[in-house]
Amino acid sequence: MRTLANLIWFVFGGFVSALAWFLAGLLAAITIIGLPWAVAAFRIGAFTLWPFGRQIVDQPESSLGQASSALGNLVWAVLAGWWLALAHLLAAVALAVTLIGIPFAWQHIKLAQLSFFPFGKMIVDAD
Repeated sequence: MRTLANLIWFVFGGFVSALAWFLAGLLAAITIIGLPWAVAAFRIGAFTLWPFGRQIVDQPESSLGQASSALGNLVWAVLAGWWLALAHLLAAVALAVTLIGIPFAWQHIKLAQLSFFPFGKMIVDAD
C-alpha cells in the first residue's frame, strides 16, 4: 500500500515538491555558510520524493544543539522556508478537494510545517 501511495504522490506533486527542495538546497550550497541549510534541504527533498512509510521526529539534542537549531530555523524560515511552506499549503488545498487527495494533502501539511523548522528533526522509518 505504501508503494502505491508513494507512486501516486510522486506523480501528483511529489516530484515537483522535491525539485523545489533541491533548488533551495542548491541555492543554499552556493556559499560555504549555507551548507548546513543545503544538507537539510537535500535530506528533506529526498523525503519528499517518497514520504509514505517514513515519518518526521524530533532529534534528541543538547541545549547548545537546540539553540543552534533555533537560530538555523529562524534564518531558514526567513530566507527559504516561507515560500516552500506556501507551495506545500497551496498543494494541500488543491488535494483536499477530493477524498482520495486528503492523505496527500495531510502529507503536504506536514511538509509545510517542516519547511519552517527543518533543523532538529530526523526522518525515520515508520516501522
